[in-house]
Amino acid sequence: MQNKTAPEQPSLLRSKMFWVGILYFAEGLPLGIFYDVFPVHFRQQGVELWKIGFMSLLGLAWTLKFLWAPAVDHYRHHRRWMFGVDLLMAAVMVVFAIYGDFGPWVWFAIGMFTLLSATNDIAIDGYTIEMLDKREMGLANGLRIAFYRVGMLAAGFILILSDYIGWSGTYLSAAGLLLLMGSIILFNAPKEKPYQRPEGIRLAAELKNLSRHPAAFASVILFLLGALWLVNRTTQWSAQVDGFWWYALGAGALLTSISMVRHQSATVTKENGNDVAELSRGPMFGTLLEMLQRPYILPVILFILIFKLGDAAMGFMIKPFWVDAGFSASQIGLVSVNLGLILSIAGGVAGGWITDRIGIFHGLWILGLFQALSNLGYAWAAWVLPMGEVNSGGEFALTHQAIMYTASGLESFTGGLGTAAFLAFLMAIVNKRASATEYALLSSIFALSRSLAGWAGGFGAENMGYAPYFFLTFFLSFPAYFLLPWVAKMLAYAESKKDWHQK
Repeated sequence: MQNKTAPEQPSLLRSKMFWVGILYFAEGLPLGIFYDVFPVHFRQQGVELWKIGFMSLLGLAWTLKFLWAPAVDHYRHHRRWMFGVDLLMAAVMVVFAIYGDFGPWVWFAIGMFTLLSATNDIAIDGYTIEMLDKREMGLANGLRIAFYRVGMLAAGFILILSDYIGWSGTYLSAAGLLLLMGSIILFNAPKEKPYQRPEGIRLAAELKNLSRHPAAFASVILFLLGALWLVNRTTQWSAQVDGFWWYALGAGALLTSISMVRHQSATVTKENGNDVAELSRGPMFGTLLEMLQRPYILPVILFILIFKLGDAAMGFMIKPFWVDAGFSASQIGLVSVNLGLILSIAGGVAGGWITDRIGIFHGLWILGLFQALSNLGYAWAAWVLPMGEVNSGGEFALTHQAIMYTASGLESFTGGLGTAAFLAFLMAIVNKRASATEYALLSSIFALSRSLAGWAGGFGAENMGYAPYFFLTFFLSFPAYFLLPWVAKMLAYAESKKDWHQK
């Protein structure tokens, strides 16, 4: 029986929520440096805009981090990973402080920085999932949203320093902060749970075994083609080769056909044996294949793709709508960006608190409903606002501004509500023994849907007009609700797998 005596209140350093804040501040800071500090520094040096834009290619590391997440899961010791990459990112900042002028070396340095930052994300996500109990994931994700944004904002304060201490001092300050965060985490954060990692198989044996199982092999081929598509979205290299994707699909089909031949040969010679089970133990694709074997996984993947479809489909069109409605850049920055950030943080914390009390399943559909209803606020604003006349002055214009500000506030706050519940769901259904890899895979699936929705949103708003399109995005939020029965079953399945949570 568990001791009913009230435990002593833990100190700050033993509080899980305190460490969630520290960890996600440390995760958001490098992203802020990448998006805020580097572009300003290089532009002040007179670097051409196309070169600054080219830096976005180096941000692919955050998109493709699931490819090397298995290495973090394999070697574990997440705090050491965090400290190591923070130390190396600090070293990159020192290099920028010493060699401040733009040159060819910059591309390699920034590429290393983004690779290290993405690895830091993998370790932090895996460590956090292992540290938390299911009942804590709602509030933890609310705090996660908040402190991740605070970490990005901290990069803005580092940028301000450049006007006072110069760029060398600015980069040294960033290096000191990164080193400080890594040291705090390594020497003070709670130790990782000592999971016993099951014995696996070597990569060569995994690939040989995989080549004899066409279904598993085809899944891996599709997975790799998806990764290639994500890279191509930024590089656009397919435009240089006519029929690029036909060649890629053809190569995948050919390799799968060879796998089918090997499967038949192995069946005839009785070499297939019981190696099907070993596919899930492979160092490279084992986690992916194990996930695909779980019950209810396909409808759950579809749910992950479309749960925030309505929110994402409208999100990329909000700023253009503000511009076309006649709002100034300062109004957009103050209300839609700054105030919106504060409200999204508040919504994330509130959504996490609610999710912990009503459960993840109820949090998903209830808070998801609020998230969908906020789209109607923008649809209403687009319906009543005369485009380009908001700043014409007078009481009428003030009324229209109030409508737009209200719609913006509701969208930001309810978006935080839905995100907190959704991230808690992703954390709840991963196996803690492979948490870094599984969470990286699931979050990449979500990122894919967000990108597709944003791409389609431009066509929708242009051809339908803002009001009808925003109204349509409200209905795009509901197809995911048809998949809730499988979501409930997956949550129950994850809860029943006690071996996922054992020390």
